[in-house]
Amino acid sequence: MKRYLLIRILQMALVFVLVSMFAFAIIYFAPGDPLYMYTSPGKSSFKMSEEQLNTLREDLGLTGNVVHQYVSWAGKTLTGDWGISLNNFLPVRPQILERLPGTAGLMGAALLLSLVLAIPLGLAAGTHKNKWIDNIISGFSYVGISLPSFWFALLLIIVFSLRLGLFPSSGMRTMGVNSAADVIWHGALPAVVLAVNNMAVFVRYIRSNTISQLEEEYVMTAASKGASKQWILRRHVLKNCLLPVITITGMNFGTLITGSFIVESVFGWPGLGTLCMTAINNRDYPMIMGIIMLSCTILLIGNFLADILYGIADPRIKRGNEVRHG
Repeated sequence: MKRYLLIRILQMALVFVLVSMFAFAIIYFAPGDPLYMYTSPGKSSFKMSEEQLNTLREDLGLTGNVVHQYVSWAGKTLTGDWGISLNNFLPVRPQILERLPGTAGLMGAALLLSLVLAIPLGLAAGTHKNKWIDNIISGFSYVGISLPSFWFALLLIIVFSLRLGLFPSSGMRTMGVNSAADVIWHGALPAVVLAVNNMAVFVRYIRSNTISQLEEEYVMTAASKGASKQWILRRHVLKNCLLPVITITGMNFGTLITGSFIVESVFGWPGLGTLCMTAINNRDYPMIMGIIMLSCTILLIGNFLADILYGIADPRIKRGNEVRHG
């Protein structure tokens, strides 16, 4: 198991390096000057001279070829220096870490909500295969998979904020109010938007696994011994159905991260999404790289934890890894 974990960590490190190189190359070869706001009329309240711009490029590490700039950026990043924002000339790392709890909380709430709703719905659909309950749940799951998040977010704002006035349309807190309940109230709609797509995917997987598990011999054996259907579902079927969901949850971290960027922008949620969109609009490349690498780290950690939980939930996986790598 230790060797397996070491190999997974090395794989994560390799993926991290490749993502950083690929993202840095895209940003480097993107058209336009990173300091365009200080060279274009109307983009800044003042215009720098060529000498001042060259000095600024030196300070921000924007001189040299792509290899030189990447090595300089990577070396500083590994020491905790994520660079200086081109937008406000403040360190990138504190600004990102300040916004991280907002995005992490929204992602966590959406993931929890999707699992809480998907497990009973998937089991109900699987145990009533091709019946009206299954047809209704499957229909809603197909809609949830194909629903554009930005459109659904605007729909919820129109209905529940503008028409009914039940939830706020934007922001994270009410001015002058500092309570957890207020944050939950503001985050309800964005969390629902983020949860819908994942919930639909989870429902489909749980339904499919439930149907296949109910056809296994151990279910028929337990039923022949007088065990009730509910007992079989709780003690055996549910556990086996949730094993693939653990892996899918880790894989869907990427969907939650990218989806949160769109949803945060629509709802004005002060997280990494709004910070990233502002950075893209202002060509704030150090900020963009910082957010990309943090998002990559979150995705890699999510997949790593999913692998560990899968091995804990199913000892056969752990034994197989030990045999394969031992």
